[in-house]
Amino acid sequence: MTERAPLSRKLSAIAESATLKVDAKAKALQAAGRPVISYAAGEPDFATPQFIVDAAAEALHDPANYRYTPAAGLPVLREAIAAKTLRDSGLEVDPSQIVVTNGGKQAVYQAFQTVVNPGDEVLLPAPYWTTYPEAIALADGVPVEVFAGADQEYKVTVDQLEAARTDRTTVLVFVSPSNPTGAVYTPEETKAIGEWALAHGIWVITDEIYQNLVYEGARAVSIVEAVPEVAGQTLLVNGVAKTYAMTGWRVGWMTGPKDAMKLAGNLQSHLSSNVNNIAQRAALAALTGPQDEPEAFRTAFDRRRSLIVAELSKIDGITVPTPLGAFYVYPDVSGLLGREWAGTTPTTSLELADLILEQAEVAVVPGEAFGPSGYLRLSYALGDEALLEGIQRLQRLFA
Repeated sequence: MTERAPLSRKLSAIAESATLKVDAKAKALQAAGRPVISYAAGEPDFATPQFIVDAAAEALHDPANYRYTPAAGLPVLREAIAAKTLRDSGLEVDPSQIVVTNGGKQAVYQAFQTVVNPGDEVLLPAPYWTTYPEAIALADGVPVEVFAGADQEYKVTVDQLEAARTDRTTVLVFVSPSNPTGAVYTPEETKAIGEWALAHGIWVITDEIYQNLVYEGARAVSIVEAVPEVAGQTLLVNGVAKTYAMTGWRVGWMTGPKDAMKLAGNLQSHLSSNVNNIAQRAALAALTGPQDEPEAFRTAFDRRRSLIVAELSKIDGITVPTPLGAFYVYPDVSGLLGREWAGTTPTTSLELADLILEQAEVAVVPGEAFGPSGYLRLSYALGDEALLEGIQRLQRLFA
């Protein structure tokens, strides 16, 4: 009998999402009765605001929502997204320049598919969200990591980008606020990077899904606001998941030049067609309804941010840059490596994360998921009591 033909080599090379893997392991241990506290998932612990749920419930009774709708999104939602893009990113776009996607993750995938050709190099500032390099590889691109450590507040410089640029460089990934670090580029830093990309004709894919979660008076200035001319070579990715506690609703979008959005829309017409209409109606309510509850979420995150930074900083061997956005801290834990803890001497942050889970029953994501070893990502999008208890467990483990 002839052997079965092989599976896809491209997909076989793609790794499982590290953050989802750690979160799933934590949930499995919790289900088995272990009191695990998880800082793994980038998911708000709040319920979706009731007015958004009510809009979805109302949409269930409209037969128009039972049918196919335009693959690029409901026209009324695209209009609302255009208004948000002008308000928060300083860019005026026509609704035809918007494609509504099944979450921000699909927008990220389609963005790379739209502007990356086989062999193109994509500059990827590290630490980076774990999905970016895999999405680049799926587009047959080559991710080129540009690392900035805690000493740089995890922000790359123009000099670093220029040093990494070659004649095969066609795309830059720019994320502010950052997942996993919470770093926010200043307006001046953003402008410098935008001008550099413009000068070299490099596409920019900017993920702005955390743009409304900023603290201490910071503002996540969009690269297209800092350098309006770069809008002609920029794709913006965004969604309702983080700001409105709507991770499970799966509504994101992408915005960019009309020719690029035509390609992205064509892809989506074959890939998934329209996003669930009920979820789109919910997203419309989120963007156009009262913003007091989302603001309350942001205030709670700010309080938790201060708490987790203060408590982690009490542990000798941990350096914690203060994040100004998103809901993550990204401590440098190299000072804990090579030392014996509970009979074990971890030499990598992967080994350290395993030790923490086993000895303290705390789930964190190791730096290897986002770039070099020596770091941990902790999400503070969990309840205040659990947040403090988990860090106190780490304080006891590393006393």
